[in-house]
Amino acid sequence: MQRDEKLFEMTLDAVLQRLNDLKLAVLSMIQKLEMEYETINWPTFLDNFAIISSHLTGLAKILAKEQCPPLRNRTVLPLMVSMDRDDTLINITEGRVPVFSHDIVPDYLRTRPDPITEQKMQQNEQKAANLTNDAAMKQVTQYNKVVSHVLDMVSKAREEWEIESSSRTGIQQTSSMADTQLLVAAVGMGKGLKLTNYGPGMMVPPSIRAPSPMGGPGMSPGNVQQQQLGKAPSAVKTNIKSANQVHPFSR
Repeated sequence: MQRDEKLFEMTLDAVLQRLNDLKLAVLSMIQKLEMEYETINWPTFLDNFAIISSHLTGLAKILAKEQCPPLRNRTVLPLMVSMDRDDTLINITEGRVPVFSHDIVPDYLRTRPDPITEQKMQQNEQKAANLTNDAAMKQVTQYNKVVSHVLDMVSKAREEWEIESSSRTGIQQTSSMADTQLLVAAVGMGKGLKLTNYGPGMMVPPSIRAPSPMGGPGMSPGNVQQQQLGKAPSAVKTNIKSANQVHPFSR
């Protein structure tokens, strides 16, 4: 009797360990879906799902061992049901169950599915039992066609992607360091710019040359000075009178 009790405790410890690992894997999956939904890719999702599947498989192996006492022979009964807050229960359930009330007991200690879920399962089982072999084979064949079509599409897309990746020699160059240095030298020091001499102390690029008012090549000194200072010629006409003109308000 003591041997069975000890074996039962060891089995419960192993089951609890597997359940904790399964809980952490599920929490990690939920966190990735909620926080990394924009960057998560399909291989990463499959890796996390494989971890959950491995924990479920390990839990099933523990329960299937011959040394494991059959848990179906055990009955779990609530020792106390109360509507008051239980801090110990909160710590054990990590804040999920604050009270052990009459409404919660059936959900946590039930050994059968929820009545509505059990009814739907019975309906599906009855529908599957009434399905003929020919109809079942037709559905299976149609399903295989859909899966094969999707697999062909994925395989074709993968082949095209691999061919495109292998044909790339490298990242395409979008800038030139030599051109950048020439541009910086031209803007900062005027290197490489051709200047035209318009007189003593006046050198302007040919790109800003314009016909002079007299029809000759080049610009007048006033216009050249305005172009050098970066100012556009004023469009306002001024009338400067001679200094010897009599002022209308003079005595």
